[in-house]
Formats: sequence, C-alpha cells, structure tokens
Amino acid sequence: MIIGAITIKLYAPWVHSLKEKRMIVKSLCGKLKNKFNLSVIEAEDQDVHQTIVIAAVYAAQSQAQGDSILEHVINFVEENTEAQVLEVSHEYR
Repeated sequence: MIIGAITIKLYAPWVHSLKEKRMIVKSLCGKLKNKFNLSVIEAEDQDVHQTIVIAAVYAAQSQAQGDSILEHVINFVEENTEAQVLEVSHEYR
C-alpha cells in the first residue's frame, strides 16, 4: 500500500477578501472529499487573499493507481474552479 500526498497551489486574481477565498476553498475541498474520498485541507497562505494552497492525502494499492488518482484530481481541480493552477507537488510514502 502507498500513501500519497498532493499539494496544489492556485491563483485567484478576482478574490479580494478572505470571505470570498473561504467560499472557494470550502467548496473545492468538499467536492474533492466527496468525489475522491481524500483527506483535504487548506495547507498554506490562509491569510493571503488570492493564493490558495490545498493539500490532499490518499491511500493507493500501487504507484500506478496513485498516479491515476493524481491525474484525476488535477483535472478535476482545473475543471471545477476558475483559479489558475500555479504549482503541483506530489510525493509517495
């Protein structure tokens, strides 16, 4: 069994308050949890209005399955938010 961690950094230039950012983060985290059964949190830059950093952790049977989950999560994030994906990091344990 493999444990994988994904960190996705997003940029949302139209966000001008923490309340707006919180609505986007809460919606995206909820969708990821429901669709992929991941543990998801807002990891960094909680006080920066236009930067969103989401971290997710999952368990997979193999590295190939982990790579598939990673690809699906990134595609899902790109399709379900208008924010620009700046950076994606991924690691296995």
